[in-house]
Amino acid sequence: MKLASFLHHGTASWGVVGDGVIHDVGAVLRGRLPDLKAAIAAGALNAAQQESAGAARIALDAIEWLPVIPNPDKILCIGLNYEEHRKETGRSVVGNPTIFTRFPNSQTGHLAPLIRPKVSTDFDYEGELAVIIGTSCRHVAKDAAYAQVAGYACYNDGSVRDWQRHTHQFTPGKNFVGTGPFGPWMVTPDEVGPIGPQRLVTRVNGAVVQDARLEEMLFDIPTQIAYCSTFTRLEPGDVIATGTPGGVGAKRTPPLWLKPGDVVEVEIDRVGLLRNPVADET
Repeated sequence: MKLASFLHHGTASWGVVGDGVIHDVGAVLRGRLPDLKAAIAAGALNAAQQESAGAARIALDAIEWLPVIPNPDKILCIGLNYEEHRKETGRSVVGNPTIFTRFPNSQTGHLAPLIRPKVSTDFDYEGELAVIIGTSCRHVAKDAAYAQVAGYACYNDGSVRDWQRHTHQFTPGKNFVGTGPFGPWMVTPDEVGPIGPQRLVTRVNGAVVQDARLEEMLFDIPTQIAYCSTFTRLEPGDVIATGTPGGVGAKRTPPLWLKPGDVVEVEIDRVGLLRNPVADET
C-alpha cells in the first residue's frame, strides 16, 4: 500500500495511492484521523485501505504533494552511513551511528521546489531512504526493530555545505526551509520486501550521481532503530533518514552545486521516485 499527504483545493488531506489517483481517505476519516501521522499512531492503515474503496478519487496531477509526514515529532538523520561517502569525506571509522536532526518545517513535497537559500551557492543533494516509525517505542532490540516500521519513502537531505561546515555540528546546513524533499508517498513494508537489494539512485538533470544498494549501509536499519530508541522515545510518524551513498556534489572535481533550473530525482526500487526542481529563495 502507498499512502501520501497532499493538498487539494487548499485543504490538507491524506490517502491511498493507486492507478493514477489518490483515494481521499482523509476526507472520510478526518474527524477521527486528521492526518497520516494520526492514522499510523492509531494502527489504522488497514482501515484506511478498506475505506479507500468508497473514498473520492482525485487525479494525481490535481493535487499538491506534501511531505509524507508533514508534522513528525522528530526527524533523525544518519550521517556517513555508506563506506564510499565516509571515504570521500575523509571521516574516520566510528563505532556508532552519526546522528543529526532536521526540523519539520525544512521539509517539502514531491514536485515542489527544492530551495537554494539566498545566503549560499554551495547547495548539494543527498538521496536517501527514509524509515517512518509506526509505534511508540523505547529500548528496541535489533531483532524487534522492523516490527516498529510503518513504511519507507524517498528522501533528499538537501545540504547547504558552507553552513554545514561552520562548525563540527551539521544542524544549520541541514535545516534551511524547503531543502528536505520527502515523498512522494510512503510504501508499507510488505510491498518493499526485505531491505538490502534495493537500488538507490540519485540523478541531477537525468545524469546518475549516486548509485548504491541499501545493503551497503554501514549501520543497518535495525541498528539505527535500536540506537535511536535508546536515547529518545520514537513516536509514530517519526522519520529516520538512513544516510546517503557516495557521489555528493561537494566531493566532485569541480564541485557539482545545485542551481536554479536543475531537477533532482531520488529513486529507490519498490519505494518510489521523488522529483524536485531547484529554485532560488525569493
